[in-house]
Amino acid sequence: MPDPVRRTALNPTLRKESVVALGVFGALTFGAAALGARVSSADTRWYRRLRKPSFQPPPKVFGPVWTVLYGLIALSGWRVWTAPAGAARSQALAWWGIQMGCNAAWSWLFFGRHQPRRALADNLALLGSVTAYVAVTKDVDRPAAWMVVPYLGWVGFANVLNAEIVRLNP
Repeated sequence: MPDPVRRTALNPTLRKESVVALGVFGALTFGAAALGARVSSADTRWYRRLRKPSFQPPPKVFGPVWTVLYGLIALSGWRVWTAPAGAARSQALAWWGIQMGCNAAWSWLFFGRHQPRRALADNLALLGSVTAYVAVTKDVDRPAAWMVVPYLGWVGFANVLNAEIVRLNP
């Protein structure tokens, strides 16, 4: 599959649209991140009181990891957007949107509503939607699919972490 940057360099109008699309994907992704951060910082006392598993990463790890992951999510979505139109592209974009919705909902459920069990259910949906996104995206733009594999791994780890928090805090 041709690289979106090369594809757009041939047509100045498309190139402008492509840059705007990249900005939109960045805004959507980092907008969801900002909402999650706002909710996450709302009640840190509640979170500090939870019993957590020994394998929980230190708090300072989450910011840098999520920054990189959100950048890759945005770039991946943009690459899919710039791919030739078709059913697979439409499916990939739908899964991209679904996983972003699940991603944003998790912070609200876990930190905002203090409902780790419901957050775990959402996290399982997030894992499924990211998996579906990767599966469909590989046929649209293979590099775009590979870009979110680290995110898929992190979400898998987050599911284990969330499940342990639920288990330790009945």
